Amino acid sequence: MTKKTTKAAASKKSEGTTSRGGNGGATRGRGAGTSAGGNAESGSERTGKVAKTQLVEQVAEKTGLTKKQSEEAVSAMLDVVVDAIRSGQSVGLPGLGTLSVKATAARTGVRPGTSEKIQIPAGKKVAFKVASTLKGNL
Repeated sequence: MTKKTTKAAASKKSEGTTSRGGNGGATRGRGAGTSAGGNAESGSERTGKVAKTQLVEQVAEKTGLTKKQSEEAVSAMLDVVVDAIRSGQSVGLPGLGTLSVKATAARTGVRPGTSEKIQIPAGKKVAFKVASTLKGNL
């Protein structure tokens, strides 16, 4: 848990004016080199995440569709994937991998801070298996 807190503090620190060196400077340097205006694109590059709006823009560029049509297509695809996973089906995405639902067993855990033993109920989680073609290209 402290690891997540440390990462959040480090990323907030790197966006400020003071530099801590190490990761803070590298993070700021990557975003600044690719985007002149400091727009949303540089922010997502810092976090390593592609936002839905960027997906829509890229689909529009590659297909020649308008941004509105691309947004509808991306939303429809995501809805289909989410509905399939909710119903317990696996979803194969060629060249990317397979999303599937896995059952988790009930288990005993320990509450952080108090060391109290707690019972964690059985549940489900989403698993992702990377396609061998993508794994080979990384």
